[in-house]
Order: sequence, then C-alpha cells, then structure tokens
Amino acid sequence: MGSNPWSATFVLLVSLGWWGVLHSPSASAANEPQTALPDAATLLREVEAHQKVLDKVRENYTFRAIQTTRQLDSGGNTKKIETEAHEVFFVNGQQVEKLVRKDGKDLTPDQARKEQDRVNKEVVKVSRPGYVNPDKDEITVARLLQIVTFSSTRLARLNGRDTVVFDFVGDAHAKTHGRDEEALKKVSGAIWIDQADHEVSRMSATLDDNYHVGFGLLASVAKGSNVVFDQALIRNEAWLPTGFALHLQARAFLVAGFRAEIDVRFDQYRKFQTDAVQQPGVTATPSSPR
Repeated sequence: MGSNPWSATFVLLVSLGWWGVLHSPSASAANEPQTALPDAATLLREVEAHQKVLDKVRENYTFRAIQTTRQLDSGGNTKKIETEAHEVFFVNGQQVEKLVRKDGKDLTPDQARKEQDRVNKEVVKVSRPGYVNPDKDEITVARLLQIVTFSSTRLARLNGRDTVVFDFVGDAHAKTHGRDEEALKKVSGAIWIDQADHEVSRMSATLDDNYHVGFGLLASVAKGSNVVFDQALIRNEAWLPTGFALHLQARAFLVAGFRAEIDVRFDQYRKFQTDAVQQPGVTATPSSPR
C-alpha cells in the first residue's frame, strides 16, 4: 500500500502473528478467580519474535481477492462502482497480486500477458536474497509501544470463537520519525486475538485527525476514515485474510475530494501441493480449495 495513514495500522496487523503465552480462563471454574488477562507489551514482543514462522506458513497458500470500490458523491450516494479480482500468493514474505478480472470481465489476452510479465518481474525482485520492501513498515514493537497505548483488555466472542480484545490509541504528543509513525499517532481502534490459536481475527482502526502528506499539497485523508480487517483459520493450519473494508475520505494534489467505500472479500483458498517456490511463468498446482 505504500506510505499512507493506513500502512501504519498494518504494523499492528503484520506483527500480531503468534501470541505464544495467552491462556483462557476455565469455563468450569465459575467460583475460581479467572486467569489474569495478558499484557499487551509482553505479547507484542512474543509476536514479533515469531513473525517469520507465520510468513513461511502463508507461502504455502494462494487465494482470491475480490475488491469492490464504490465512489461516493458529497451526499454519500454511489456514483461509480469498480471491481477487480486478483490471485494472491506470498514469496519471501512479500504479498504478490495478479489481476485476473476487471469490472466483471476477464483480461484480454494482451492484458493477461502484460500482467503475467509484471508478476514475473515482481517475483524475481522479491525472491532475491536479502530483499527488503522499501514500502514495508519497519516500526519495531519497541517503537510501537512508544507511540500507541493499549488498554481495556477484555474477553469477547467473535465468529463463534473466544478472543482477547485490546483497545489502542495513538499518543498525539509522541515523538515520531517518518510518515508512518506520524500517521500512527492519529489512529485508534481495537484488536481481537483468537485465544485458541493466538492470531489476530479482527482489527478496526479510525483516523482521529486529518492526515496530510506534503503539508496537504500531495494528499490529505479526512478524520473519520476507518478500516476493518478480518482473518480466519483456513484448513486448520493458516490464518489468512477473509475481509477488508475501508471507508475513505481523501484529497490528492489539491483536486476535489475523493470519497469511497472499498470492500475486499477473500476466498478460494488453496494450498500448494509442492514446497516449490513460485517461479516466473510457472504456477504451482494447488490442492482443492477449502
């Protein structure tokens, strides 16, 4: 996504992978004191240490992402709808997307060839030893805890599963470096962690103040823009995205404001039958979908 007010919130998403030390209270011990709820700082450090394990599991999977963008007028009415379908997979910890349909139509042979060429080049680039994504957030948990405050730890049910929920809010007075850290100061929301599998099952975040890029000359995102991200356990092995919803109010290069609702649904999860790394021009044969 690059550097924008939402990329900073994905630091929370990407880093919250393996919670390691969560414990659920016994349902049968109604008269016994409940197990102490986990400390966010300790758990975040555990998550950071296990992120590479989560990345390797995800590289065994491919799935489809269907994005629907509804552009809105000043009254909130839909004035244009665009759709895209992508095949998604991971290489060397990096997410790669291949466009396969646009506005309900398959790509033309020429468009498909150009898209495959683009994907091949992307795979080669991210497969290089030591590759670092220049757009990937590198905010460590130590820095995150200096910018964001976690509170109101509680238990809740989500999609039929027990979760631990943390609220979070950026510290407007925190000292920051770079656009991503600055954006994180302006965001608040909540994170749901699955108790059994110690994975993020949902994250919601809202922009609490207007966010400007280039003093507002390049872009500006309005207060109240919000995002919700959902994950689920796939094939009893990997936690993968199931939904993403973004309500956006923005302006770029001083032009008229842009308002949109962007909804992404994920499905057709497949596991590769081999352990082969994705190679340019070669598609590994997936097993049956979930």
